[in-house]
Amino acid sequence: MKDFLSYLKPYKRDAIAAIFCIEAETVFELIIPLVMASIVDVGVANGDRHYILMKGGQMILFALISLVLGQGSALFSARVGQGLGAEIRKAEFAKLQEFSFSNTDHFSTASLVTRLTSDVTTIQNSVAGGMRPGFRSPVMMLTAMAASFYINPQLAIVFFIAAPILGIMLFSIIRKVRPLYSVMQGAIDLVNRIIQENLTAIRVVKSYVRGDYEVQKFEEVNHNLRFTAEKAFSLAVLNMPAMQLVMYGTILAILWFGGNMTVMGNVQVGELTGFLSYVLQVLNSLMMLSGVFLMSTRALASWRRISQVMNEEIDIKDQPGSTFTVEKGDVRFDHVSFKYSLEAEEYVLSDISFHILPGQTVGIIGQTGSAKSTLVQLIPRLYEATEGTVSIDGRPVKDYPLKNLRDSIAMVLQKNTLFSGTVKDNLRWGKEDATDQEIQEACAIACVDEFIDRLERGYDTELGQGGVNVSGGQKQRLCIARAILKHPKVLILDDSTSAVDTATEARIREGLARHLPNTTKIIIAQRITSVMEADQILILQDGKILAAGNHRTLLDTCPVYQDIYHSQQEGANL
Repeated sequence: MKDFLSYLKPYKRDAIAAIFCIEAETVFELIIPLVMASIVDVGVANGDRHYILMKGGQMILFALISLVLGQGSALFSARVGQGLGAEIRKAEFAKLQEFSFSNTDHFSTASLVTRLTSDVTTIQNSVAGGMRPGFRSPVMMLTAMAASFYINPQLAIVFFIAAPILGIMLFSIIRKVRPLYSVMQGAIDLVNRIIQENLTAIRVVKSYVRGDYEVQKFEEVNHNLRFTAEKAFSLAVLNMPAMQLVMYGTILAILWFGGNMTVMGNVQVGELTGFLSYVLQVLNSLMMLSGVFLMSTRALASWRRISQVMNEEIDIKDQPGSTFTVEKGDVRFDHVSFKYSLEAEEYVLSDISFHILPGQTVGIIGQTGSAKSTLVQLIPRLYEATEGTVSIDGRPVKDYPLKNLRDSIAMVLQKNTLFSGTVKDNLRWGKEDATDQEIQEACAIACVDEFIDRLERGYDTELGQGGVNVSGGQKQRLCIARAILKHPKVLILDDSTSAVDTATEARIREGLARHLPNTTKIIIAQRITSVMEADQILILQDGKILAAGNHRTLLDTCPVYQDIYHSQQEGANL
């Protein structure tokens, strides 16, 4: 709760203003029945027209003041609710930026999207819509009950019977509906997942003519969401009938006993009228409070989901006081082993040891699933080594601040990602203040200059989401150019030239060797031609280094390398 309230600090003044308006509005509304009772018992009873007009004017004035205060409370409550939602959303998104790959693996992408959108919206709507009834109802209820006891203590005893009955009913409803809200948010996760997968892979869906299958799959999760929501809300709506049962029962009891007391002369008509007004206010207050409880129940379910993200322990952190920077790009693995979770039985990487000198080019080849990508992701600490030490320039990567470490390493991952914006905007991810000349030089090395003029507006061409208006090979080259702009000490290319032809790939390798001679280059590839000129080649098999050496050495000594080489040569000659 302390964490939750901390997000309200920027909107403290709005919250205070909202509470003031709510309470003041409530006071004026509570005064009106007293004025009305005095009109009936004094003005009407005595035929005093002046008194009636004076008190009537007071009622109108109080009503207008209450109206203005009501508008103010609505405005300030909306500011608090929307502001709170914005603060939670901002903090949650910032937390996600701290996640390592292993932290991200604990949640599905769709679930994280739901927690950033639907769950936050539920909370902000609960606050914005719940402040007025939440602060208004207790004051109104207590004051109205006090006024009721003041008017007629005997009739007011009815409250002591009605309130416990209503409380028991509401408690039973909330207890049953609370777990259903968490289930419902989980169902929203599933719907978002299907939508995300379908839209991301829409070209695959259409090429395989799987639209009908996707519709059926969506219908299943959508039906599950509808069923869960209906079940939750069918229980929640029982709140209203329960309230009405108690309300009408209470009114009937008061009319019965109050009518008898009026006939006997123990209660005046004005008193009974005012008493009924306060009874209705008490019962309406209870109804509003029950609605607040239901909203709060759903909001708490959403907050628990958000708290799971906010309280996620970041497993990769900076060492306090660390200021080291990478100077050379000397990379060493010393008996490194890795598994995705400590509870896992098998290691993904086992006893990996090798050394890369600054400026060297190292190739890594191996079968699909041999953990090549996982291996290089340990260098910038996207994952943390389970055992052993990964070092750069003789210093464990754990000793470097994450920003300094990752600024010195450029990675072009298997899944090349471009963002909405222009080509130039995407390239400047590598260097925010890169000049046009620097961009053109990097693009020349990555062979982007071969196609950039064919784009509609050159470097100012707008790229669609994910770079849908460029080909796979063009996307790879843009990502390589982006990495070059960083001027990294270590450049990692994770199968980043698989979509370009061999001639273009050769020009890219030549450009990297000529323009980045002091940069350590690690190339993961499927084609031996991509790494045969490397200073060192590592062959990975089942998470272990099977062999290491240059092209000539491996061709003479390693049967696996020989098989790969000859099979690719035969394939090239077909």
